[in-house]
Amino acid sequence: MPDISFSFIYTSYYKKAFSFAKSYVHDEAVAEDIASEALIALWEKMEITSVEEIAPLLFTILKHKALDWLKHEQVRMTAFETFADWQSRELSLRISSLEACSPDGIFSNEIGRIVRQTLYQLPEQTRQAFVLSRFKDKSNREIAEALGISVKGVEYHISKALKTLRVALKDYLPLLCFFYPHLRF
Repeated sequence: MPDISFSFIYTSYYKKAFSFAKSYVHDEAVAEDIASEALIALWEKMEITSVEEIAPLLFTILKHKALDWLKHEQVRMTAFETFADWQSRELSLRISSLEACSPDGIFSNEIGRIVRQTLYQLPEQTRQAFVLSRFKDKSNREIAEALGISVKGVEYHISKALKTLRVALKDYLPLLCFFYPHLRF
């Protein structure tokens, strides 16, 4: 075959190569790259060996480049789908976990036991002041009258009970404040 310039090959075959690649990859930018790379590969092949028919060789190069891209795309999509499936399962798990989350279930046994045990260990007057304040919604004045102590004494006993409970419930405190705001820790 007579000496042919790359410019001649590019001008003669680029549109056909682009159209062929685009018909398979369905992406103009990718088809442009494949067509250009195929023409360069064809040119490099022609530099090394004699090529009798350009079109069949170009078609073979285009076919392999398009196949390589499509196979790579298939692997990428499979990986994406696998990741999306994992994300979907993880999201479903979080949804079901949150739906099953019940404040009563979370706190009923463990926290109740800790509160009862801690209150039991407090002096009687401190325990009574705290229970009347936090569980019976009595004012400090009403508690003072019921216990026969000053309002300042009530404040002291409630403060003492809260300090003790804060220490005992340190691991649960953020949730307690959220679910039981009337306890006012």
